[in-house]
Amino acid sequence: MRPDVVLFDLDGTLTESAPGITRSIAFALDAIGMPPVDDATLLRFIGPPLRESFRTIIGLDDDTAAHAVAAFRHRFVNDGGMFENSVYPGVFDLLEGLLDSGRTLAVATAKPRPTAVAILEHFALEKYFDVVCGAINDTERAVKADIVAEALSALRISAGPRAVMVGDRSHDVVGAHAVGIACIGVGWGYGSRAELADAGADVIVSDVDELASALGAVAE
Repeated sequence: MRPDVVLFDLDGTLTESAPGITRSIAFALDAIGMPPVDDATLLRFIGPPLRESFRTIIGLDDDTAAHAVAAFRHRFVNDGGMFENSVYPGVFDLLEGLLDSGRTLAVATAKPRPTAVAILEHFALEKYFDVVCGAINDTERAVKADIVAEALSALRISAGPRAVMVGDRSHDVVGAHAVGIACIGVGWGYGSRAELADAGADVIVSDVDELASALGAVAE
């Protein structure tokens, strides 16, 4: 596999974002009067659209989920939770290697685009990507397939073997396949190998060096 275009998920793929996200989820649940949940439950929020997760994981109705999202955003964005985060080891070298080999890179994340851009800029990652696509809000263009399609459109390329999605959760795989591109699942994020395999990931890698090899690049 040597795609010309590589789309990357953000949380659990480029950055280890669990601390800021899980603390902000806990803050949101407390704000709406819900009891605390365990760490494993908090980690399930990382990746999928946020309002959907409040509904499916916690069982909130639409209105309460909207209040929970607002509380989450307050802590995550206004109080700096999005920067309680770090870039995974090897990612900078991987991105440099991909650019050096002539690839075009983009980010396709379920996060709202302004938040994703702020995180990329904070960690000096923005310079690697021609396009950053994310949700418009928590209900509009929040489905991963729509975000992947938007990224391909912004890059002016069609679906097919020229492009691949790289992500850590099943919705990355499902979203990529829905628009007709392959997906490489990464084993260092927040989804298990079983989750990625069950979703039909075309390749599953354990570390950044394996990802570089799968993409036909060499991480220095």
